[in-house]
Amino acid sequence: MPTGNFYEVLGVGRDANEAEIKRAFRQLARKYHPDANPGDPQAAEKFKEIGLAYSVLSDAEKRAKYDQLGHAAFTQAESGGAPGGFSQGFGGMGFEDLFESVLGEAFFGGRTGRRRSGPARGADLRVAVQVTFEQAAFGTTKEITVPRTEACAVCSGTGAAPGSRPKACSACAGSGQVRVGRATPFGQFVSVQPCATCGGRGTVLEKPCAECQGHGRVRRRRTLSVHVPAGIEDGQRLRLTGEGEAGEHGGPAGDLYVDVAVAAHPRFRREGQDVVSDAVVGLAQAALGTELEIETIEGKVPLRVPEGTQSGEVLRLRGKGIVAVGGRARGDHRVVIRVEVPRQLAPAERHALHKYAEARGERVAGAAPGPFRRVLGR
Repeated sequence: MPTGNFYEVLGVGRDANEAEIKRAFRQLARKYHPDANPGDPQAAEKFKEIGLAYSVLSDAEKRAKYDQLGHAAFTQAESGGAPGGFSQGFGGMGFEDLFESVLGEAFFGGRTGRRRSGPARGADLRVAVQVTFEQAAFGTTKEITVPRTEACAVCSGTGAAPGSRPKACSACAGSGQVRVGRATPFGQFVSVQPCATCGGRGTVLEKPCAECQGHGRVRRRRTLSVHVPAGIEDGQRLRLTGEGEAGEHGGPAGDLYVDVAVAAHPRFRREGQDVVSDAVVGLAQAALGTELEIETIEGKVPLRVPEGTQSGEVLRLRGKGIVAVGGRARGDHRVVIRVEVPRQLAPAERHALHKYAEARGERVAGAAPGPFRRVLGR
């Protein structure tokens, strides 16, 4: 994991624009490129750090995450974590690929870099799935249908008709690229371009597959089962490795990311691993105590309300909450007590409350009804 601030690594300010970041990377990459510093491991490590800094700061989305969270934005665990961690290198590119992506050329001494149109990883896909509050608490399995490209089953992704095989391109000798050298103040540069004859693949098809028209990939709608783990929270993301778009020219498939949305519950709300709900009690119940039946995610559970409980006080049912993803310990179910004050009173209720106020010496409005009529508090 890198330790240096990416802006300091490239020598630019936090307000640097795209052109300034690119220019700084060009200058530093020329200075620390391994070809310019043969046998210098420190230069190689510096070149790697420069490339990593550029791969993040040149991408608007990654840069925004880095500005907010620093290196931690790219070291998240896979449980709900977004793709793009440091372990993926320069967005899937190596040293030479990254440099060529900026300068469009190989570097020093006629290096050609890798074939640019060989096997390529397929694109990642993203879908959304909604679960209920209870499904998020206990886990569930959801069926989703994903439109995606897949390797052609008829030709096994080669693009060639059954019984035939791709042949090496004679124009580029199977390399998939052509080179043009030119001298510069920095040494001999070699421009690398995809071969026009084979489209950069290095092979040509004498007889294309009729099913995929020689592309090696076809469009399909695939139904997949997604395991939603117990304890997942609203907005977390799941990753299904290899369930994205098929790779080109035999490359690996991308991944499928599933964004989980948890539907709101009419009575429960979630705070961390705790479930929270409200319970309404009357004045007498709050003052004298009572026992209630509380609805939890597992059903009804008795709850003792002690005498003298105040409105807004929180009572706790231990272990009746939600487990953490991949964990065992459960949260609690917290019950917020709401003491209800009646808006209308029957005569007997009014009389009883006046007697209560009289006993406590409290001044109240109105007069006691019936034979006890008199204005209290005078």
